[in-house]
Formats: sequence, structure tokens, C-alpha cells
Amino acid sequence: MNGSRARLLLRQSLQKAECNFVASVFDPISARIADQLGYRSGILAGSVASLSVLGAPDLILLTLSELVEQARRVCRTMPDFPLIVDADHGYGNALNVRRAVEDLEAAGVAAITIEDTDLPLKSDRAGAPELVPLETGVAKIAAALDARRDEKLVIIARTSVAALPEPANLALRCRAYAEAGADAVFLSGAIGQPGLVEVGKSVNCPIVLSSISPAIADAAQHGVRLVLGGHDPVRQAIAALYDAMLVQARKHGVSDAPDRSSDAGDLLAKLTLAGQYEAWKTRFLR
Repeated sequence: MNGSRARLLLRQSLQKAECNFVASVFDPISARIADQLGYRSGILAGSVASLSVLGAPDLILLTLSELVEQARRVCRTMPDFPLIVDADHGYGNALNVRRAVEDLEAAGVAAITIEDTDLPLKSDRAGAPELVPLETGVAKIAAALDARRDEKLVIIARTSVAALPEPANLALRCRAYAEAGADAVFLSGAIGQPGLVEVGKSVNCPIVLSSISPAIADAAQHGVRLVLGGHDPVRQAIAALYDAMLVQARKHGVSDAPDRSSDAGDLLAKLTLAGQYEAWKTRFLR
């Protein structure tokens, strides 16, 4: 079955009492680099997929078919490298989640994350994310599990509850997703040692973190098996491409632009038209 070996490798990694970092990848070459450098898995994040496919910021502008095709390109080239795909909110309700899982599984991915953030944006809101009701989040995980054909495919329930001002129900959400059958729970946003300890005691499945702070000690002891390495390599790669093209443009008289004055993050915001999208959000989202 397509992707079966990669799924088995990821599951074996999740079963070990150790914490591994996940590389941020966006195409076959970046996945191959991650594999050759020793990463045991990579993630195609929604934000990175939007960047690489659309040149746009992370506003759920990407369609499911576009995400699936990008994942398929990676898996076709690196079939034994475990690819985790961030499927955001599943591109709709629980029935849409089923479709997302069916298509991504067929593409050969090793794991799929489904989050409980209320997406896409309904208004030009700022600050803490809004979450779907717990029963809606649980139903999406149940639908994802029901849709998979290969039992080795890893379904990860991602929650943004830690980003709320008072994340009192952090353990409650994680426990509900674990009891629904999720193979792992993914804590998005900053989480401290007390929150991690509480979740670790509440769930009987592996934990995935979006980042890890110096304040967290012995993450593996509390059930953490995967930590995202962050998307800085992607930003730096784009900055390096910009600089290389600038040198060539000067050499051939195409441009006399000065050296880049902004850092990689600011350059990325400029290239993805972040300012224009913010204006459109203000104008059109209600």
C-alpha cells in the first residue's frame, strides 16, 4: 500500500520513549535534504503549503486538491520518508474531513493533523483563536479515523486551546480527542511545564508540540514524541534565493537594486503580499 512503510516507521518512532524534531518541508528536494540530514519525519504545514503553492500567507486560501497534489509530489519522490501533513480544519465539516483523509492517504502521507480552530476566518478578528465546540472537534477526529483504509496511517488531533487567554480545558480537550481514538494529540502554541504535565497525565497517546521552550524539562518523560523544528529553514531558503537572484540580476544589468535590508521574515511578508491581504481582510471579512 502506498506510504505503508513510511507510516510504520512513524508509528515505531512514536512508540519510543524519546522526543524527535520534525523538519519543515515543502517539496521533494527539501524532504530529501531532511532525510539525508537524519530527520525521521517531515511536516508539510498549511502555511508552508500556501507559501509554496500560492505565494500567499496562511489564510486557508489553499484548496484541498492543491494540498494533496503537493503532498503527492513529496511522497512520490520520497515514499519511505514519513510525511506529516497539516490538513488544517479538514477543509470543512466532518464529511469534508473524511474526503481530506481519503485523498491524503491515497497520496501516500504517513500522518494527518486535524485541528479544532474555527476556520476559515469569519471576520477580521485578531488575538486568540476561536475554537469549534468540543463535540464538533471530536466528530472530526471520529470521521478521520473512519475514513482511513490503512490502520497504520496516523491521525493527529491538533488543538489551539493552549493559545486561549485561560486554557482551563486544555487537558479536557486533549483527553476527549484521545478517547475518540486519535493516535496523538498536537498542542499548538506555547505551553508551559504545568500544562504539559497535566496533559501527559490525561492522555494515553503520544504528544506533539509545535515548539518547545527552555522551561520545559524532560519532555519525553511526559509523553512528547515529536516537536516541530519550526519553519525558519523555509524562510532562510527564500531569502537565499532572493539574494542569489539579485546578484545575477546585477551581473546581467537587469536590476540595480540594493542589497536586501529586511530580515527573512520581513522579506517573506513582502513576497506573499501580506499587507495586501490584511487590507482585503479589513475590507471584506465581516
